[in-house]
Amino acid sequence: MLIGELSRRTGVSSRLLRYYEAQGLLDAERGPNGYRDYTADSVAAVRKVRALLAAGLSTEVIRAVLPCVRGEGVRFAWCEEIRTVLDGELAAMDARIEGLRHSRAALAGYLEQP
Repeated sequence: MLIGELSRRTGVSSRLLRYYEAQGLLDAERGPNGYRDYTADSVAAVRKVRALLAAGLSTEVIRAVLPCVRGEGVRFAWCEEIRTVLDGELAAMDARIEGLRHSRAALAGYLEQP
């Protein structure tokens, strides 16, 4: 399928699909005319990428864990290195949340001043 059809099926812009390909998250063959040719599996791959992005993962991390995502949705074929990567991402996210809590408390304190 051409990029326009993949875009229609996934709701993701052609520009973003090209970005995913450049980041190593999506594969496409090239036809004799140079056009990208995606397989039917590309629809599921884009949905997985979108779900992992929504979970707060960077494209770099997604590139590392995507080969371990199986079936529809996001189900992992667990291997120790992937669990370690995701544990690290969760810890980093917790640290960012804690930092935001501190920032929020400081800002709320400023707003309480007369």
